[in-house]
Amino acid sequence: MIFNKHESSDLQHLFHIPVMGTAFTIDTPIKTARFGISSVISIGDDELCETMSQVYAKQYNIEFYDIDKNQDDFRAKRITRYLNLVKQIIDQQVLEMKRQGFADKDNDTHKYFQMLPTHSHVRQLYSDMLAMEDSDQKVDVQAKLLELLVPGSIDVNIMTKLDRTNYDKNGQELPMEFSDALSAFRGFAKSNLSSSIVFSAGFNRRLYSYIDKFNDFFPDKNGFIKKKIILKVSDYRSSLTQGKFLAKKGLWVSEYRVESGLNCGGHAFATDGYLLGPILEEFKEKRHSLLESLYGICNQSLESNSKITFQKVPATLFTVQGGIGTAKEQNFLASYYEMDSMGWATPFLLVPEVTQLDDETRELLKNAGKDDLYTSGISPLGVPFNSVKGTASEIQKLQRFEDGRPGSPCPKGFLVSNTEFSKKPVCTASTFFQKRKIKQLKELNLSFDALKNSIQQVIDKVCLCEDLASSSLINAKVDNKRPLKTAVCPGPNLAYFSKVVSLKDMVDHIYGRVNLLNTTKRSNMFVNELRMYIKHFVKEINQVSNQPSDRGLKTIRLFSENLKTGMQYYKKMIPKLIEETTSYRLQMSHELQQIKEEFDSILKKYPLIFDYSLGVAVPA
Repeated sequence: MIFNKHESSDLQHLFHIPVMGTAFTIDTPIKTARFGISSVISIGDDELCETMSQVYAKQYNIEFYDIDKNQDDFRAKRITRYLNLVKQIIDQQVLEMKRQGFADKDNDTHKYFQMLPTHSHVRQLYSDMLAMEDSDQKVDVQAKLLELLVPGSIDVNIMTKLDRTNYDKNGQELPMEFSDALSAFRGFAKSNLSSSIVFSAGFNRRLYSYIDKFNDFFPDKNGFIKKKIILKVSDYRSSLTQGKFLAKKGLWVSEYRVESGLNCGGHAFATDGYLLGPILEEFKEKRHSLLESLYGICNQSLESNSKITFQKVPATLFTVQGGIGTAKEQNFLASYYEMDSMGWATPFLLVPEVTQLDDETRELLKNAGKDDLYTSGISPLGVPFNSVKGTASEIQKLQRFEDGRPGSPCPKGFLVSNTEFSKKPVCTASTFFQKRKIKQLKELNLSFDALKNSIQQVIDKVCLCEDLASSSLINAKVDNKRPLKTAVCPGPNLAYFSKVVSLKDMVDHIYGRVNLLNTTKRSNMFVNELRMYIKHFVKEINQVSNQPSDRGLKTIRLFSENLKTGMQYYKKMIPKLIEETTSYRLQMSHELQQIKEEFDSILKKYPLIFDYSLGVAVPA
């Protein structure tokens, strides 16, 4: 078996910028790709893509025409046009950098090489060039450096669960390929990009079965895949399952992007207590067997469908994101777990050069502490959603309820899922749903407290479709029929960053050249995640003890065992943190012991759950 090295040397940087919301990274590649930094655009909102196309076409003097909803396949066409526009702008930027060369010491060309990893051979070559006297050799080295100047990847993201079925103007259901996920995918597939699409939030069978309709996802005679697949996953088992499904269609997964279930921004998809460290250990142990098994399945499918097969296992990246806060943590993930790239998301919300965020919300994030960042119930999907207290969106939501018109007009409808009061799915953040649900609750003769809590759960939901996109419209001074109020989804890691900084400063922090952490005491990223899981575990116990079932008992007991295994794993891992100081390792050991004692005391409160020999679970 011939294994193609991960080819991480092809990556200019050791980090990437993951997707954030629908709008926070909508134009991040335009701001960062020319510096060799890869980032991810959400293509779930075609209206936002259309608006940003108009904004940037005007800024770069590029012809623009409306793609309105009366056109066939308008959603895919809008997305294709925006992605092509982004690529066109970045190509122009890179050409201009190469034209300018090194004449101006403050230009983007110098900035490109200055931001590279400290020990990068390209950065070292750049340093050598600066030390040279003017000569033919210096000119040759500069020419070589300009050849090595390549932009970061313009990747895109689809949240696979968001796959609304659409209807024509007469109310007739459109064919499957016009669903939200498939049409967004087609928008990327038909674009000029040579990059990757990230599939997040789970397995969508009809979407995955649609990919093989497009030749760009298959290898050419040189084994090159123009459009690649990235799976965002929470564990190894999910990677294997999805990887096999795609391989059977001749489709290769070019990257497995592991994300912490809780120590991340946006929606939080908690595992059953399976922690990030043990998850990465399993990937480290099984990555070669994973690739070998999928290679055979994939080639067999390609051959049976008369397509070009791979001559060797294609280059495959293994990356991780969620809660990383220091250069030493990044280095450990790269050296011990052999991760090819690390995702840094939330800290970039404090970098105006990188993310779309209005000044008011960025100031809110800058001043947010641990107690301000919380896992909320605001998502209409019913999945825990990381947020911060005091957003304009939150204030508007409560005001609407006080004014007797709870919920949102639901202008976009990407998150529709509920059919309790209608034949067609509606969003639980909509006025249509919330008015009817509150009326229903009031007719149930609930106690005052029970009614209050039930109504609060209803009005918690926020119109994420509109409010997550608001920042970009505010910044672009786009006229909007409705008031623009921003919702934002930072991860808990934001508590340790309190400065609005430049792109270069944040990159220097990532590589350990400066320190941007505030004075808030910060534990190791794995310890922080463990604490989040313990907190989540307590919520799960309360649900099981209040509504006992065999399935619930089995799940919570598995959760408990996974947490125990994870704590034991981290205790053994501490000596391997060789870049950290002795005092750091001792402190981590002390914290783990404290957490274990707290965890044991929690279990003792529920003997009828965790003493397996006893009967039905009831509250202790």
